[in-house]
Amino acid sequence: MNRINKIAQDRRVQKALAGFDGRISQITDLTIAIQQIPAPTFHEAERAAFIQAQFEALGLQDVSQDELHNVYGRYPAASLSSPHPVVVSAHSDTVFPPGTDLTVQRNGRTIHGPGIGDNSAGVAGILTLAQTLAAYDLPCPADIWFVANVGEEGLGDLCGMRRVVERFGEEAVYIVVEGGLYGQISHRGIGVQRYRIQVETPGGHSWGNFGQPSAIHVLGRLIAAIDDLPAPRQPKTTYNVGVIEGGTSINTIAQKASLLLDLRSEDSAALADLVAAVTALVQQFAQPAQVSVTMEMIGNRPAGGIPADTPLVQWAEAALRFVGRPYPHFITSSTDANIPLSLGYTAVCVGLTESNNAHRLDEYLDTQYLAAGMSQLLLLTLAAAGY
Repeated sequence: MNRINKIAQDRRVQKALAGFDGRISQITDLTIAIQQIPAPTFHEAERAAFIQAQFEALGLQDVSQDELHNVYGRYPAASLSSPHPVVVSAHSDTVFPPGTDLTVQRNGRTIHGPGIGDNSAGVAGILTLAQTLAAYDLPCPADIWFVANVGEEGLGDLCGMRRVVERFGEEAVYIVVEGGLYGQISHRGIGVQRYRIQVETPGGHSWGNFGQPSAIHVLGRLIAAIDDLPAPRQPKTTYNVGVIEGGTSINTIAQKASLLLDLRSEDSAALADLVAAVTALVQQFAQPAQVSVTMEMIGNRPAGGIPADTPLVQWAEAALRFVGRPYPHFITSSTDANIPLSLGYTAVCVGLTESNNAHRLDEYLDTQYLAAGMSQLLLLTLAAAGY
């Protein structure tokens, strides 16, 4: 009998698992309450205050925030001689800027709203897990730390999780929770490098200085050249220009223009090759007398992974099978788990239910698998904490 099945035979655990079906409405309401609090990357303070109050109301110990607005709370070990801590985390930030309309619409089992799945549901999930452990009196040999961390999205560069890993180190086991991704297990992190490329030219008047190089025109040709770069399907390697800025007015030859570039690959060598190809293009488009093109790294999510036969990964798989997903899907992804995985620490990322249109205003969450996702998370956490 595997460890997950053994844990699931415990009477208190059985009651907790059975209770999730009747709590979907409660979890959904909590998800919406979190989603309604704006939390753009670097502006998570208001949502952090709400989460801290929730941690305190749940009776977690050592509840605190750090200067980044990561929020921590401890479900204490059953004995003083606690082994490695278990860190269960969900990022609290969203991709949506201040002022975004956060109106939510319900349509049967689906909920539509920016950030509803990524990652309001993940935060609601760790709060629900903490409440479940206490309500059903599930003592564990290890401390379980609940963390709502910042800086996962945009240009956050996983700053919140970097701080979490600095605090808990290699002795901890890390379980990263995403609101979507149900049925998927990630124990390998995609390498991601991000750059700001800026073009500067003398510029001038659109009529009087016609023929002078325009920073915007140069940037446009550079984007087209990047778009022509070959990207291998195996290992999967991608590029994306996500933001462009520049110019002064419609009748001004632009002096400055810039772009933000996202480069990713499952393989570190393939990513290095892509970075080298973009660097070569930057050098190609620079003309010392008239055109300056600079490339600055603004983000580096390191790749890494642990073997599939690591106990934590096997427990995640067994828990999914137990709750009714017989064929778990192992994926390579870019999540907070990248940080511990890149250091060789034990970490896995799991999801709670299905969602779609992430990072879009029409994002939605399907609550169909929410009880199963919470059950998987509970079983995985108990196994990791030595229940």
